[in-house]
Amino acid sequence: MADEHGYLLDNRQREAGRRFDAIAELFDAWTLEHLDRLGPLDGHHCWEVGAGGPGIPLALAERVGPSGRVLASDLDTSWLTGLPADRVEVRWHDVTRDPLPDERFDLVHARLLLVHLPDRAEVLRRLASAVRPGGWLVVEDADPALQPLACPDEHGPDQELANRVRRAFRARLAERGADLAFGRTLPRLLRAADLTEVAAEAYFPVTSPACRELEAATVRQLRDQLVGPDLPAADLDRHLANLRDTELDVTTAPLITCWGRRR
Repeated sequence: MADEHGYLLDNRQREAGRRFDAIAELFDAWTLEHLDRLGPLDGHHCWEVGAGGPGIPLALAERVGPSGRVLASDLDTSWLTGLPADRVEVRWHDVTRDPLPDERFDLVHARLLLVHLPDRAEVLRRLASAVRPGGWLVVEDADPALQPLACPDEHGPDQELANRVRRAFRARLAERGADLAFGRTLPRLLRAADLTEVAAEAYFPVTSPACRELEAATVRQLRDQLVGPDLPAADLDRHLANLRDTELDVTTAPLITCWGRRR
């Protein structure tokens, strides 16, 4: 989005595909482990909200089988390719403005979506209302304030620079209306939406090639917005070189996964 209150990491930009790949490598196994804990999905109807890339919709399509159905929605559906048309419907949908789908779902899942929305609590309530009785809402979102560093082990200038870049990124997120402490509020919000059996867990990888790729893709995508008096372009170039040429131990903000059941 182009306006100053829009989503900072616009999925229409070239680096979005690299970010989706890195996010999938980092978090898909964690996400699917938690979805599988809720029980078999064979024959179920699922809604993947703000799907981004095809990974989770494809995994859900495999789990629901030929008698199930998956709705994958987003503001930009161009990345949702290679999905089985007999099981997955891809739909352009603005979860902040558009009416909810007419049907109700056995599973509604959103990952790394609500933290960026100014009316995030109301959107969560609406998503909960799309769950059929006995079904599940699973929301996964970041909590950058819980662990704000790119390099928790800040033992040298490269790590200090990475943390300066991360502070600039967090500042841009806050300017766009992101709640940097949103993840920790999910249990309370799911209970307020009248869900039961609410529980949550948090995860973040300390270091991996995918962490470095996600960091690099994010910095490249936001380069013009990160440059400033305290972060000259030359420093960003050095940070990108460190990510490319060294095993810089960068991590992500914690991903908090929270689930609850509709009465």
